[in-house]
Amino acid sequence: MDQRETRIAIVTGGSRGIGRAIALELARNGYHVIVNYRSDTAGAEETVGMMEKEGFTGETSQFDVSDAEGTKQALDQIISRYKYIEVLVNNAGIAADGLFVMMPEKDWDAVITTTLKGFYNVTKPVMKRMIPKKRGSIVSISSVAGLIGNRGQANYSAAKAGLIGASRSIAAEVARLGIRVNVVAPGLIQTDMIKEAPVDIIKQMIPMARIGQPEEVARVVRFLCSEDASYITGQVISVNGGMV
Repeated sequence: MDQRETRIAIVTGGSRGIGRAIALELARNGYHVIVNYRSDTAGAEETVGMMEKEGFTGETSQFDVSDAEGTKQALDQIISRYKYIEVLVNNAGIAADGLFVMMPEKDWDAVITTTLKGFYNVTKPVMKRMIPKKRGSIVSISSVAGLIGNRGQANYSAAKAGLIGASRSIAAEVARLGIRVNVVAPGLIQTDMIKEAPVDIIKQMIPMARIGQPEEVARVVRFLCSEDASYITGQVISVNGGMV
């Protein structure tokens, strides 16, 4: 692989679910995808194996996005090898649901730190490398909960709403430098996060009357990362079957 010409994408939280689907979609569209994960080594390696089975390339990179120093060290190594990251997808995040009045401080902090501080820890060093090239695309995965809130998810909704505010602000800062910053806000998607949810009841709240698939989110991310979206920045694209 010629590292001087390789188009590089980083997908955080890429070991399963929406992150895996995004990693595969980007690999199919010409990127060498670096699949970040925190602890699911087998899942991340499986994601890369799926790429390679289709004839594409990828690699894993283990670091916890909430750990500023660990993230810096990992990204320094990546950047020293590839010099320039063309695409960054901030997908890493966790949930720790519960009514706000009963929510332990540790659950609030864990969700905010992983999703929002993780965004800062990853995006800032990658963006610094995009600026001299005057091109790049950053897409962060928010949620319908970040737009309309959700009972029992005050911490998750706050973190996901924070991604939207931060992304819109940063988009305005770097638009003239050729860097696009956008957000995708999925609704109910068929992943491990909803395996305990009352799906039949949830479907009644969705105009399309079905749960979305990770690939449907991934295709929107791929579009936003492509030149087809060259005049789109600072936007939030909902992928939610018509929920409002």
